[in-house]
Amino acid sequence: MVGILIIAHGTLGESLIHSATHVMGGRPAQLMQIGVSMHDDPLVVLPQAIKMSRSLDQGGGVLILSDVYGATPSNIACKLLMPGKIEGVAGVNLPMLVRALTYRNEPLKTVVAKAISGGIEGVMQMPIPQVRNAATGN
Repeated sequence: MVGILIIAHGTLGESLIHSATHVMGGRPAQLMQIGVSMHDDPLVVLPQAIKMSRSLDQGGGVLILSDVYGATPSNIACKLLMPGKIEGVAGVNLPMLVRALTYRNEPLKTVVAKAISGGIEGVMQMPIPQVRNAATGN
């Protein structure tokens, strides 16, 4: 099983895990998060991230999901990456996380691809319904 570590700003990772727990019907195993605030020193957060990624890897590797590429959380994540062992994807959203959780028993390379496709396909313009107000029918 691929372990998943979310490194994101503030409480975003915590909120994503809470939402994924709701969608999946229970808290997924091997899923952790680090919330980075503007007051956090990346050099202090990095050892914590290393420790978490090691504990999450039970042989299938680790997928690190981060929010904004180039920001502090993703810069921390980039320092952990090891091809084929620890991979990273930026732009985390709930569809990406749910897709990664759904396919996490596949090889790490597949989980990365599924996470990216979930993130991309989960962003779409909602169609305007024929009935605008369900209460009145107008």
